[in-house]
Amino acid sequence: MEGTIVLYPLMTIGHLVSIVELGKLIHRQYHHRFSVTVIITEHQFVTPDVTAFLRRASETPPSITFHHLPSLSIKPSPNRSRAAVRCELIRFNNPNLLHALQTISETSTVRAFVMDFFCAPAFCVASDLGIPAYYYVPAGATFLNLMLYLPTIHNQTTKNFKDLTTTNLHFPGLPPIPAPHMPQPLLDRDDEGYPYFLEVSFSLPKSKGIIVNTFESLESRVIKAITDGLCLPEAPTPPVYSIGPLIANSINQSVEGEESVNQSLSWLDAQPSQSVVFLCFGSRGVFSKAQVKEIALGLEKSGKRFLWALRKPISEDNNKHFSMESGEPDLDVLLPEGFLDRTKDRGLVVKEWAPQMEVLNRKSVGGFVTHCGWNSVLEAVCAGVPIVAWPLYAEQHMNRAVLVGQLKLAMPMEASEDGMVCAAEVEKRVRALMESEEGKVFRERIHKMKEEAMAAWSESGSSTISFTKLVDSWIY
Repeated sequence: MEGTIVLYPLMTIGHLVSIVELGKLIHRQYHHRFSVTVIITEHQFVTPDVTAFLRRASETPPSITFHHLPSLSIKPSPNRSRAAVRCELIRFNNPNLLHALQTISETSTVRAFVMDFFCAPAFCVASDLGIPAYYYVPAGATFLNLMLYLPTIHNQTTKNFKDLTTTNLHFPGLPPIPAPHMPQPLLDRDDEGYPYFLEVSFSLPKSKGIIVNTFESLESRVIKAITDGLCLPEAPTPPVYSIGPLIANSINQSVEGEESVNQSLSWLDAQPSQSVVFLCFGSRGVFSKAQVKEIALGLEKSGKRFLWALRKPISEDNNKHFSMESGEPDLDVLLPEGFLDRTKDRGLVVKEWAPQMEVLNRKSVGGFVTHCGWNSVLEAVCAGVPIVAWPLYAEQHMNRAVLVGQLKLAMPMEASEDGMVCAAEVEKRVRALMESEEGKVFRERIHKMKEEAMAAWSESGSSTISFTKLVDSWIY
Protein backbone atom coordinates (compact mmCIF):
# COMPACT_ATOMS: atom_id res chain seq x y z
CA MET A 1 0.00 0.00 0.00
CA GLU A 2 1.52 3.29 -1.13
CA GLY A 3 -0.68 5.62 0.88
CA THR A 4 -4.09 7.13 1.44
CA ILE A 5 -6.26 9.39 -0.69
CA VAL A 6 -8.38 11.64 1.51
CA LEU A 7 -11.63 13.04 0.11
CA TYR A 8 -13.35 16.06 1.68
CA PRO A 9 -16.90 16.52 0.34
CA LEU A 10 -19.49 19.23 0.79
CA MET A 11 -22.34 17.76 2.81
CA THR A 12 -25.13 18.17 0.28
CA ILE A 13 -26.48 15.19 -1.65
CA GLY A 14 -25.66 16.61 -5.09
CA HIS A 15 -22.00 17.07 -4.15
CA LEU A 16 -21.56 14.10 -1.85
CA VAL A 17 -22.74 11.31 -4.14
CA SER A 18 -20.29 11.86 -6.98
CA ILE A 19 -17.22 12.33 -4.75
CA VAL A 20 -18.07 9.03 -3.07
CA GLU A 21 -18.29 7.55 -6.58
CA LEU A 22 -14.78 8.92 -7.14
CA GLY A 23 -13.68 7.13 -3.98
CA LYS A 24 -15.23 3.89 -5.23
CA LEU A 25 -13.45 4.31 -8.56
CA ILE A 26 -10.08 4.77 -6.86
CA HIS A 27 -10.68 1.74 -4.66
CA ARG A 28 -11.94 -0.41 -7.52
CA GLN A 29 -8.95 0.22 -9.77
CA TYR A 30 -6.13 0.98 -7.33
CA HIS A 31 -7.02 -0.69 -4.01
CA HIS A 32 -3.62 -2.44 -4.10
CA ARG A 33 -1.95 1.00 -4.02
CA PHE A 34 -4.25 3.29 -2.06
CA SER A 35 -6.76 3.25 0.73
CA VAL A 36 -9.54 5.84 0.55
CA THR A 37 -10.81 7.91 3.48
CA VAL A 38 -13.79 10.27 3.23
CA ILE A 39 -13.90 13.06 5.80
CA ILE A 40 -17.46 13.68 6.99
CA THR A 41 -18.53 16.88 8.71
CA GLU A 42 -21.38 16.86 11.20
CA HIS A 43 -23.59 19.91 11.76
CA GLN A 44 -27.22 20.88 12.14
CA PHE A 45 -27.67 21.56 8.43
CA VAL A 46 -27.01 17.96 7.36
CA THR A 47 -30.27 16.76 5.80
CA PRO A 48 -31.93 13.33 6.18
CA ASP A 49 -31.14 12.32 2.59
CA VAL A 50 -27.42 12.87 3.26
CA THR A 51 -27.57 10.87 6.51
CA ALA A 52 -29.38 8.00 4.78
CA PHE A 53 -26.93 7.99 1.88
CA LEU A 54 -23.92 7.87 4.21
CA ARG A 55 -25.44 5.04 6.20
CA ARG A 56 -25.89 2.93 3.07
CA ALA A 57 -22.49 3.88 1.64
CA SER A 58 -20.71 2.84 4.83
CA GLU A 59 -22.56 -0.49 4.95
CA THR A 60 -21.88 -1.62 1.38
CA PRO A 61 -18.62 -2.41 -0.46
CA PRO A 62 -16.16 -1.24 -1.60
CA SER A 63 -14.40 -0.70 1.72
CA ILE A 64 -14.00 3.07 1.91
CA THR A 65 -13.34 4.51 5.35
CA PHE A 66 -15.64 7.29 6.55
CA HIS A 67 -13.96 9.49 9.16
CA HIS A 68 -16.46 11.66 11.04
CA LEU A 69 -15.32 14.97 12.47
CA PRO A 70 -16.80 16.18 15.78
CA SER A 71 -20.21 17.77 15.43
CA LEU A 72 -20.36 21.53 15.02
CA SER A 73 -23.21 23.89 15.69
CA ILE A 74 -23.50 27.50 14.63
CA LYS A 75 -26.31 29.90 15.28
CA PRO A 76 -28.47 30.12 12.15
CA SER A 77 -29.53 33.48 10.85
CA PRO A 78 -32.37 34.07 8.39
CA ASN A 79 -30.43 36.94 6.82
CA ARG A 80 -27.28 34.95 6.06
CA SER A 81 -26.85 33.26 2.69
CA ARG A 82 -26.27 29.52 2.42
CA ALA A 83 -22.85 30.20 0.93
CA ALA A 84 -21.80 32.35 3.90
CA VAL A 85 -22.96 29.73 6.42
CA ARG A 86 -21.19 27.01 4.44
CA CYS A 87 -17.94 29.00 4.44
CA GLU A 88 -18.15 29.59 8.19
CA LEU A 89 -18.72 25.89 8.90
CA ILE A 90 -15.71 24.87 6.84
CA ARG A 91 -13.47 27.41 8.58
CA PHE A 92 -14.67 26.33 12.02
CA ASN A 93 -13.88 22.73 11.10
CA ASN A 94 -10.28 23.40 10.11
CA PRO A 95 -8.85 22.46 13.55
CA ASN A 96 -10.82 19.19 13.45
CA LEU A 97 -9.66 18.55 9.89
CA LEU A 98 -6.05 19.22 10.90
CA HIS A 99 -6.30 16.67 13.69
CA ALA A 100 -7.89 14.11 11.33
CA LEU A 101 -5.16 14.49 8.71
CA GLN A 102 -2.45 14.27 11.37
CA THR A 103 -4.06 11.10 12.75
CA ILE A 104 -4.28 9.48 9.31
CA SER A 105 -0.66 10.47 8.61
CA GLU A 106 0.53 8.54 11.68
CA THR A 107 -0.21 5.23 9.96
CA SER A 108 -0.18 6.10 6.25
CA THR A 109 1.22 8.67 3.84
CA VAL A 110 -1.52 10.97 2.58
CA ARG A 111 -0.77 11.08 -1.14
CA ALA A 112 -3.54 13.54 -1.99
CA PHE A 113 -6.18 15.63 -0.27
CA VAL A 114 -9.11 15.97 -2.70
CA MET A 115 -11.63 18.57 -1.56
CA ASP A 116 -14.91 19.77 -2.99
CA PHE A 117 -14.27 23.16 -4.58
CA PHE A 118 -16.62 24.77 -2.04
CA CYS A 119 -14.30 23.57 0.73
CA ALA A 120 -11.63 26.10 -0.33
CA PRO A 121 -11.21 27.47 3.23
CA ALA A 122 -9.67 24.06 4.08
CA PHE A 123 -6.90 24.44 1.47
CA CYS A 124 -4.54 26.02 4.00
CA VAL A 125 -4.75 22.96 6.28
CA ALA A 126 -3.40 20.59 3.63
CA SER A 127 -0.89 23.18 2.46
CA ASP A 128 0.53 23.69 5.97
CA LEU A 129 0.96 19.92 6.33
CA GLY A 130 2.69 19.65 2.95
CA ILE A 131 -0.07 17.41 1.57
CA PRO A 132 -0.79 17.80 -2.18
CA ALA A 133 -4.21 19.43 -2.48
CA TYR A 134 -6.59 18.85 -5.39
CA TYR A 135 -10.02 20.28 -6.04
CA TYR A 136 -13.01 18.21 -7.08
CA VAL A 137 -15.74 19.86 -9.14
CA PRO A 138 -18.94 17.74 -9.13
CA ALA A 139 -20.43 20.21 -11.59
CA GLY A 140 -19.15 20.30 -15.17
CA ALA A 141 -16.41 22.19 -16.95
CA THR A 142 -18.89 25.00 -17.63
CA PHE A 143 -19.03 25.82 -13.93
CA LEU A 144 -15.26 25.42 -13.56
CA ASN A 145 -14.89 27.89 -16.42
CA LEU A 146 -17.07 30.36 -14.51
CA MET A 147 -15.09 29.97 -11.29
CA LEU A 148 -11.68 30.36 -12.95
CA TYR A 149 -12.74 33.41 -14.97
CA LEU A 150 -14.79 35.04 -12.19
CA PRO A 151 -12.01 37.42 -11.01
CA THR A 152 -11.66 38.73 -14.57
CA ILE A 153 -15.43 39.30 -14.88
CA HIS A 154 -15.46 40.83 -11.40
CA ASN A 155 -12.88 43.42 -12.47
CA GLN A 156 -14.80 44.36 -15.63
CA THR A 157 -17.61 46.09 -13.72
CA THR A 158 -18.43 47.59 -10.34
CA LYS A 159 -22.16 46.93 -10.74
CA ASN A 160 -24.23 44.04 -9.43
CA PHE A 161 -24.85 41.37 -12.03
CA LYS A 162 -28.54 41.38 -11.12
CA ASP A 163 -28.75 45.01 -12.28
CA LEU A 164 -27.11 44.35 -15.67
CA THR A 165 -30.42 43.20 -17.13
CA THR A 166 -29.46 43.77 -20.78
CA THR A 167 -25.80 42.72 -20.49
CA ASN A 168 -24.30 39.44 -21.65
CA LEU A 169 -21.15 38.14 -19.95
CA HIS A 170 -18.53 36.54 -22.15
CA PHE A 171 -16.59 33.57 -20.81
CA PRO A 172 -13.94 31.80 -22.93
CA GLY A 173 -15.47 28.84 -24.73
CA LEU A 174 -19.03 29.53 -23.56
CA PRO A 175 -22.03 31.07 -25.31
CA PRO A 176 -22.99 34.56 -24.05
CA ILE A 177 -24.47 34.39 -20.53
CA PRO A 178 -27.04 37.03 -19.44
CA ALA A 179 -25.63 38.66 -16.30
CA PRO A 180 -28.78 37.94 -14.22
CA HIS A 181 -28.28 34.21 -14.95
CA MET A 182 -25.18 34.05 -12.76
CA PRO A 183 -25.52 31.87 -9.61
CA GLN A 184 -27.57 33.62 -6.95
CA PRO A 185 -24.73 34.47 -4.48
CA LEU A 186 -22.94 36.30 -7.31
CA LEU A 187 -25.85 38.51 -8.31
CA ASP A 188 -25.27 41.03 -5.52
CA ARG A 189 -21.79 42.11 -4.41
CA ASP A 190 -23.16 42.82 -0.94
CA ASP A 191 -24.20 39.19 -0.56
CA GLU A 192 -21.95 37.49 2.02
CA GLY A 193 -21.53 34.63 -0.41
CA TYR A 194 -19.93 36.83 -3.06
CA PRO A 195 -16.46 37.10 -1.46
CA TYR A 196 -16.63 33.40 -0.65
CA PHE A 197 -17.00 32.60 -4.37
CA LEU A 198 -14.08 34.90 -5.10
CA GLU A 199 -12.02 33.09 -2.47
CA VAL A 200 -12.76 29.80 -4.20
CA SER A 201 -11.79 31.32 -7.55
CA PHE A 202 -8.44 32.56 -6.23
CA SER A 203 -7.75 29.24 -4.53
CA LEU A 204 -8.39 26.91 -7.48
CA PRO A 205 -5.20 27.83 -9.41
CA LYS A 206 -3.05 27.13 -6.32
CA SER A 207 -3.97 23.43 -6.32
CA LYS A 208 -1.98 20.51 -7.73
CA GLY A 209 -4.88 19.75 -10.05
CA ILE A 210 -8.61 20.08 -10.62
CA ILE A 211 -10.80 17.00 -11.07
CA VAL A 212 -14.02 17.57 -13.00
CA ASN A 213 -17.06 15.31 -13.32
CA THR A 214 -17.37 15.55 -17.10
CA PHE A 215 -15.95 13.91 -20.20
CA GLU A 216 -14.05 15.33 -23.12
CA SER A 217 -16.57 15.05 -25.94
CA LEU A 218 -19.44 16.48 -23.87
CA GLU A 219 -17.72 19.80 -23.07
CA SER A 220 -14.77 19.78 -25.47
CA ARG A 221 -14.96 23.49 -26.35
CA VAL A 222 -15.16 24.55 -22.71
CA ILE A 223 -12.40 22.18 -21.60
CA LYS A 224 -10.12 23.43 -24.37
CA ALA A 225 -10.66 27.05 -23.31
CA ILE A 226 -9.64 26.10 -19.75
CA THR A 227 -6.61 23.99 -20.65
CA ASP A 228 -5.41 26.60 -23.15
CA GLY A 229 -5.19 29.03 -20.26
CA LEU A 230 -7.89 31.40 -21.52
CA CYS A 231 -9.72 31.40 -18.18
CA LEU A 232 -6.60 32.33 -16.21
CA PRO A 233 -4.95 35.04 -18.32
CA GLU A 234 -2.52 36.04 -15.55
CA ALA A 235 -1.68 32.71 -13.88
CA PRO A 236 -0.74 29.15 -14.90
CA THR A 237 -3.67 26.77 -15.17
CA PRO A 238 -3.21 23.65 -13.02
CA PRO A 239 -3.74 20.25 -14.64
CA VAL A 240 -7.43 19.56 -15.29
CA TYR A 241 -8.62 15.95 -15.11
CA SER A 242 -11.97 15.23 -16.77
CA ILE A 243 -12.96 11.86 -15.33
CA GLY A 244 -16.72 11.67 -15.78
CA PRO A 245 -19.38 10.67 -15.96
CA LEU A 246 -19.35 9.71 -12.26
CA ILE A 247 -22.95 8.88 -11.38
CA ALA A 248 -24.53 6.55 -8.85
CA ASN A 249 -26.82 3.78 -10.00
CA SER A 250 -29.26 4.65 -7.24
CA ILE A 251 -29.53 7.08 -4.34
CA ASN A 252 -32.82 5.89 -2.87
CA GLN A 253 -33.16 8.34 0.00
CA SER A 254 -34.83 6.28 2.70
CA VAL A 255 -36.96 3.32 3.60
CA GLU A 256 -39.95 5.66 3.53
CA GLY A 257 -39.31 6.18 -0.19
CA GLU A 258 -39.61 2.51 -1.15
CA GLU A 259 -43.34 2.66 -1.81
CA SER A 260 -42.84 5.61 -4.18
CA VAL A 261 -39.98 3.78 -5.90
CA ASN A 262 -42.00 0.62 -6.48
CA GLN A 263 -45.05 2.61 -7.62
CA SER A 264 -43.05 4.66 -10.12
CA LEU A 265 -41.14 1.78 -11.67
CA SER A 266 -44.10 -0.58 -11.83
CA TRP A 267 -46.19 2.09 -13.52
CA LEU A 268 -43.44 2.86 -16.04
CA ASP A 269 -43.02 -0.82 -16.91
CA ALA A 270 -46.67 -0.91 -17.98
CA GLN A 271 -46.29 2.01 -20.47
CA PRO A 272 -45.36 1.82 -24.17
CA SER A 273 -41.77 2.36 -25.28
CA GLN A 274 -40.56 6.00 -25.19
CA SER A 275 -44.06 7.28 -24.43
CA VAL A 276 -43.53 8.94 -21.04
CA VAL A 277 -42.10 12.36 -20.25
CA PHE A 278 -40.46 12.49 -16.82
CA LEU A 279 -40.54 15.74 -14.84
CA CYS A 280 -38.13 16.00 -11.92
CA PHE A 281 -36.32 19.04 -10.51
CA GLY A 282 -33.76 17.62 -8.15
CA SER A 283 -33.69 17.20 -4.39
CA ARG A 284 -34.06 20.95 -3.75
CA GLY A 285 -36.10 22.37 -6.63
CA VAL A 286 -39.55 23.76 -5.86
CA PHE A 287 -42.25 25.87 -7.53
CA SER A 288 -45.00 28.22 -6.37
CA LYS A 289 -48.55 26.85 -6.12
CA ALA A 290 -49.52 28.90 -9.18
CA GLN A 291 -46.66 27.39 -11.18
CA VAL A 292 -47.61 23.87 -10.14
CA LYS A 293 -51.11 24.43 -11.53
CA GLU A 294 -49.68 25.72 -14.83
CA ILE A 295 -47.50 22.62 -15.16
CA ALA A 296 -50.49 20.40 -14.47
CA LEU A 297 -52.66 22.16 -17.05
CA GLY A 298 -49.87 21.99 -19.63
CA LEU A 299 -49.37 18.27 -19.08
CA GLU A 300 -53.10 17.63 -19.33
CA LYS A 301 -53.44 19.60 -22.57
CA SER A 302 -50.40 17.89 -24.10
CA GLY A 303 -52.16 14.55 -24.08
CA LYS A 304 -48.84 12.84 -23.33
CA ARG A 305 -48.06 10.25 -20.70
CA PHE A 306 -46.09 11.68 -17.79
CA LEU A 307 -44.39 10.84 -14.49
CA TRP A 308 -44.03 13.91 -12.29
CA ALA A 309 -42.03 14.11 -9.03
CA LEU A 310 -43.62 17.00 -7.14
CA ARG A 311 -42.20 18.71 -4.05
CA LYS A 312 -44.10 20.86 -1.59
CA PRO A 313 -44.14 24.59 -2.49
CA ILE A 314 -42.58 26.98 0.03
CA SER A 315 -43.43 30.37 -1.46
CA GLU A 316 -45.72 32.17 -3.85
CA ASP A 317 -42.70 33.89 -5.40
CA ASN A 318 -42.21 32.46 -8.90
CA ASN A 319 -38.48 33.16 -8.65
CA LYS A 320 -37.86 31.20 -5.43
CA HIS A 321 -36.93 27.68 -6.43
CA PHE A 322 -34.60 26.33 -3.73
CA SER A 323 -35.76 24.59 -0.56
CA MET A 324 -34.00 22.48 2.06
CA GLU A 325 -37.38 21.62 3.58
CA SER A 326 -39.02 18.24 3.18
CA GLY A 327 -42.65 17.27 3.56
CA GLU A 328 -45.29 15.64 1.41
CA PRO A 329 -47.30 17.95 -0.82
CA ASP A 330 -51.10 17.85 -0.59
CA LEU A 331 -51.94 16.91 -4.19
CA ASP A 332 -55.66 17.59 -3.77
CA VAL A 333 -54.91 21.18 -2.79
CA LEU A 334 -52.03 21.85 -5.20
CA LEU A 335 -53.37 20.35 -8.41
CA PRO A 336 -56.35 21.61 -10.45
CA GLU A 337 -59.65 20.11 -9.37
CA GLY A 338 -60.20 16.75 -11.05
CA PHE A 339 -56.70 16.67 -12.59
CA LEU A 340 -55.68 13.34 -11.05
CA ASP A 341 -58.93 11.68 -12.16
CA ARG A 342 -58.76 13.09 -15.69
CA THR A 343 -55.15 11.97 -16.21
CA LYS A 344 -55.14 8.72 -14.19
CA ASP A 345 -54.87 6.55 -17.30
CA ARG A 346 -51.78 8.29 -18.64
CA GLY A 347 -50.08 10.09 -15.77
CA LEU A 348 -48.62 9.55 -12.33
CA VAL A 349 -47.70 12.20 -9.76
CA VAL A 350 -45.35 11.02 -7.00
CA LYS A 351 -44.69 13.03 -3.86
CA GLU A 352 -41.26 14.59 -3.26
CA TRP A 353 -38.99 12.15 -5.01
CA ALA A 354 -38.61 9.48 -7.69
CA PRO A 355 -35.64 7.14 -8.34
CA GLN A 356 -34.28 9.29 -11.14
CA MET A 357 -31.54 7.06 -12.52
CA GLU A 358 -33.81 4.01 -12.58
CA VAL A 359 -36.62 6.03 -14.15
CA LEU A 360 -34.45 7.48 -16.92
CA ASN A 361 -33.25 4.01 -17.87
CA ARG A 362 -36.76 2.59 -18.26
CA LYS A 363 -37.64 1.88 -21.90
CA SER A 364 -40.95 3.70 -21.54
CA VAL A 365 -39.27 7.06 -20.79
CA GLY A 366 -38.82 9.22 -23.88
CA GLY A 367 -38.20 12.70 -22.47
CA PHE A 368 -36.95 14.51 -19.39
CA VAL A 369 -37.98 17.94 -18.10
CA THR A 370 -35.15 18.87 -15.73
CA HIS A 371 -33.68 21.77 -13.75
CA CYS A 372 -30.27 21.11 -15.41
CA GLY A 373 -28.47 20.18 -12.22
CA TRP A 374 -25.23 18.61 -13.42
CA ASN A 375 -25.90 15.15 -11.95
CA SER A 376 -29.25 15.14 -13.73
CA VAL A 377 -27.65 16.21 -17.01
CA LEU A 378 -25.11 13.38 -16.81
CA GLU A 379 -27.80 10.85 -15.90
CA ALA A 380 -29.92 11.94 -18.88
CA VAL A 381 -26.91 11.70 -21.20
CA CYS A 382 -25.96 8.24 -19.91
CA ALA A 383 -29.55 7.06 -20.35
CA GLY A 384 -29.85 8.67 -23.80
CA VAL A 385 -33.00 10.63 -22.86
CA PRO A 386 -33.57 14.04 -24.54
CA ILE A 387 -34.05 17.08 -22.35
CA VAL A 388 -36.31 20.07 -21.87
CA ALA A 389 -34.16 22.51 -19.89
CA TRP A 390 -35.89 24.39 -17.07
CA PRO A 391 -33.13 25.85 -14.84
CA LEU A 392 -34.04 26.97 -11.33
CA TYR A 393 -30.95 27.97 -9.31
CA ALA A 394 -27.13 27.67 -8.88
CA GLU A 395 -25.27 27.31 -12.19
CA GLN A 396 -28.24 25.69 -13.94
CA HIS A 397 -28.90 28.64 -16.28
CA MET A 398 -25.33 28.36 -17.52
CA ASN A 399 -25.74 24.62 -18.04
CA ARG A 400 -28.86 25.31 -20.09
CA ALA A 401 -27.00 27.87 -22.22
CA VAL A 402 -24.45 25.21 -23.16
CA LEU A 403 -26.96 22.36 -23.55
CA VAL A 404 -29.28 24.44 -25.76
CA GLY A 405 -26.97 26.84 -27.58
CA GLN A 406 -23.76 24.89 -27.93
CA LEU A 407 -24.40 21.14 -27.65
CA LYS A 408 -27.96 21.13 -29.08
CA LEU A 409 -28.94 18.43 -26.59
CA ALA A 410 -31.90 20.23 -25.02
CA MET A 411 -34.93 22.37 -25.76
CA PRO A 412 -35.43 25.46 -23.57
CA MET A 413 -38.47 25.99 -21.38
CA GLU A 414 -39.16 29.72 -21.68
CA ALA A 415 -40.43 31.77 -18.74
CA SER A 416 -42.09 35.19 -18.77
CA GLU A 417 -40.49 38.22 -17.13
CA ASP A 418 -42.10 37.42 -13.77
CA GLY A 419 -40.55 33.93 -13.80
CA MET A 420 -43.79 32.08 -14.60
CA VAL A 421 -43.89 29.35 -17.25
CA CYS A 422 -47.41 29.21 -18.64
CA ALA A 423 -49.38 26.04 -19.35
CA ALA A 424 -49.20 26.67 -23.10
CA GLU A 425 -45.38 26.66 -22.95
CA VAL A 426 -45.34 23.41 -20.98
CA GLU A 427 -47.73 21.84 -23.49
CA LYS A 428 -45.71 23.13 -26.44
CA ARG A 429 -42.36 21.81 -25.19
CA VAL A 430 -43.69 18.44 -24.08
CA ARG A 431 -45.38 17.90 -27.42
CA ALA A 432 -42.31 19.03 -29.36
CA LEU A 433 -40.00 16.75 -27.40
CA MET A 434 -42.23 13.69 -27.61
CA GLU A 435 -43.78 13.84 -31.08
CA SER A 436 -42.09 16.35 -33.42
CA GLU A 437 -39.28 15.90 -35.93
CA GLU A 438 -37.26 18.33 -33.84
CA GLY A 439 -37.68 16.04 -30.85
CA LYS A 440 -36.51 13.11 -32.93
CA VAL A 441 -33.32 15.01 -33.82
CA PHE A 442 -32.67 15.72 -30.12
CA ARG A 443 -33.21 12.04 -29.35
CA GLU A 444 -30.66 11.03 -32.00
CA ARG A 445 -28.12 13.57 -30.75
CA ILE A 446 -28.33 12.53 -27.13
CA HIS A 447 -28.17 8.84 -28.05
CA LYS A 448 -24.90 9.57 -29.83
CA MET A 449 -23.65 11.40 -26.73
CA LYS A 450 -24.63 8.37 -24.65
CA GLU A 451 -22.29 6.30 -26.80
CA GLU A 452 -19.58 8.93 -26.28
CA ALA A 453 -20.08 8.73 -22.51
CA MET A 454 -19.62 4.95 -22.61
CA ALA A 455 -16.57 5.32 -24.83
CA ALA A 456 -14.97 7.77 -22.38
CA TRP A 457 -14.39 4.91 -19.93
CA SER A 458 -13.17 2.40 -22.52
CA GLU A 459 -9.56 1.24 -22.34
CA SER A 460 -8.35 4.11 -24.52
CA GLY A 461 -11.16 6.53 -23.66
CA SER A 462 -10.59 10.13 -22.61
CA SER A 463 -11.72 9.67 -19.00
CA THR A 464 -9.64 6.52 -18.57
CA ILE A 465 -6.55 8.36 -19.83
CA SER A 466 -7.26 11.39 -17.64
CA PHE A 467 -7.83 9.23 -14.56
CA THR A 468 -4.56 7.39 -15.16
CA LYS A 469 -2.70 10.71 -15.37
CA LEU A 470 -4.34 11.81 -12.11
CA VAL A 471 -3.26 8.64 -10.30
CA ASP A 472 0.25 8.95 -11.74
CA SER A 473 0.46 12.42 -10.17
CA TRP A 474 -0.17 10.77 -6.78
CA ILE A 475 2.51 8.12 -7.29
CA TYR A 476 5.43 10.03 -8.77
